[in-house]
Amino acid sequence: MTTTAGTDWQAWQESWDRQQEWYMPDREERFRIMLDMVEAIAGPAPRVLDLACGTGSITARLLARLPDATSTGVDLDPALLTIARGTFDGDDRVTLVEADLTDPDWAARLPYDTYDAVLTATALHWLRTDALDALYGQVAELVRYGGVFMNADHMIDDTTPRINAAERSLRHTRMDQATRDGALDWTEWWALAAKDPVLAAPTARRFEIYGAHADGETPSAAWHARVLRARGFGEARPVWCSPSDTLLLALK
Repeated sequence: MTTTAGTDWQAWQESWDRQQEWYMPDREERFRIMLDMVEAIAGPAPRVLDLACGTGSITARLLARLPDATSTGVDLDPALLTIARGTFDGDDRVTLVEADLTDPDWAARLPYDTYDAVLTATALHWLRTDALDALYGQVAELVRYGGVFMNADHMIDDTTPRINAAERSLRHTRMDQATRDGALDWTEWWALAAKDPVLAAPTARRFEIYGAHADGETPSAAWHARVLRARGFGEARPVWCSPSDTLLLALK
């Protein structure tokens, strides 16, 4: 990777993708279904809010799939936002906003009052359920009538402990093999970022903000659907799932 003023942002994007796929081998399939439903519901030129956007993984795939779309990415992580800014520099379809989703006034920083679609992936498990409940209320206000919210994340059903244990065992066996094949895990990826001259400072700030990892929760898909309906969505249900992850869609 280039680590000078000419940083290879695409290389960092690809590195992030590989690290995330170590945990979620079906990650691209989730994105494909997500964008299928955006196109089906919001058409070929949607205004999208990429919630907790990170490096802009959703935005990059959105624009490749639907070039007439526009995206607002919002996140607090200074390191991942640095990669996103480098990646989308000069693309007027993309606006990046630094904001804390636990701040009641975070939505005031957005460039638009409403969106056709609000999308998020592997991010909201950083929140505890009371904060997530409140966030869903804010999301419901941002999605236009007939618009869509989708959350792809770990959603654990505690009523199926034996199924959960079997899935976890197989997943960790595969992760161990991927590690032997050279895959980077979360800790190793961040250690690499901390050594990069461009990302070192924002990475240090990132760990000051978040610590090592999430202190959130992973409620079931049924919980997410119930709360989203209570917060103003007319319909909500999973539209894709793997043994460990769910893509939940809510229609305003």
